[in-house]
Amino acid sequence: MSSQAKVALVTGASRGIGRAVAQKLLDHGYRVVVAARALEPLEAFAKAAQDAGHEALAVQADVSDAASVEQLFERTREHFGRLDVLFNNAGIGASAVSIDELSVEQWRAVVDTNLTGVFLCSRAAFRLMKTQQPRGGRIINNGSISSYTPRPFSAPYTSTKHAVAGLTKALSLDGRAFDIACGQIDIGNAATDMTERMVHGVLQANGETAAEPRIDLDHVANAALYMAGLPLEANVQSMTVMATKMPFVGRG
Repeated sequence: MSSQAKVALVTGASRGIGRAVAQKLLDHGYRVVVAARALEPLEAFAKAAQDAGHEALAVQADVSDAASVEQLFERTREHFGRLDVLFNNAGIGASAVSIDELSVEQWRAVVDTNLTGVFLCSRAAFRLMKTQQPRGGRIINNGSISSYTPRPFSAPYTSTKHAVAGLTKALSLDGRAFDIACGQIDIGNAATDMTERMVHGVLQANGETAAEPRIDLDHVANAALYMAGLPLEANVQSMTVMATKMPFVGRG
């Protein structure tokens, strides 16, 4: 692996979208840092990468904890010397209940991970990307189509993803002076553990319960790869990748 290969950091990389994107980047020549709260799957990923002649660093991290995030980015700097791409992917949801049944603890857990986590990681990435040589880099935030078309009983998740869309635009603007590009990918029904319930039917806005189609994770990974690979003078500000027939466009 060339020491000139770009370095990418993926949060929430132990499974699902994060793991798929990390693998795609690795397969296309990136050196990859995989981060999540669960260390064992990260270490398995890094070992498989090494066995295949690639380079990956596994770091246990909690994006909602400022000290943990600082340690993650310091480990990245120490190991690779720089960071070219950050994929802010780590995220959680809450129980699908009416807001009056939602605890403050549940609300804060979603906010701390989905929004504060993106802020903390982006802040650390800015610090590194501004000072490294060559200067600059790219931040890709995992948003959601739920941010502008919510599902029933999704107040915490929808609110945080709506905020991420605003944060993405702010970072895109603030990063210009330092050659830091920032964009967002909104994903509709990627086939992960989180969306498994959609196969069996989920509550719709009209009160009915209906099964929804999903898409293979590889489509999402390819989209993220395209965004990551652009030169810094070009940017995908926002991209939606979704199951074509899911109830989203129009009234479903």
